[in-house]
Amino acid sequence: DISKAIAAMKKDPGFKENVGMVLVHNGVVRGWSRKDRERDVTAIEVTPDVMKLDELRCEFEKRPGIYRVLIETKSGKLEPGDDVLFLVVAGDIRENVKPALADLLDRVKSEAVTKKEYFA
Repeated sequence: DISKAIAAMKKDPGFKENVGMVLVHNGVVRGWSRKDRERDVTAIEVTPDVMKLDELRCEFEKRPGIYRVLIETKSGKLEPGDDVLFLVVAGDIRENVKPALADLLDRVKSEAVTKKEYFA
């Protein structure tokens, strides 16, 4: 539960002194293919690289102004509408947090998660 994860983070020592923004990305399985919007997707199979995800988390937590990064990705076969990826970036100001979330999302998608689409 992403709300519980954020609530727990807010109890961390140092949160109040270091965080002015928490951004969340909630990736959901689409019912259509990104490559061809006319093809209906019935499911996707997701395979996360857990070690790479942890490397990315550690790397992004070292960025200026970033307090904490949480990454959760589902694995296995998922259907349209299912949650597939949660990213949480907490930090000091938007000039640090917004680009960190955008960069993290791009890196996770390109380096740490593979997926296969199934069609109707």
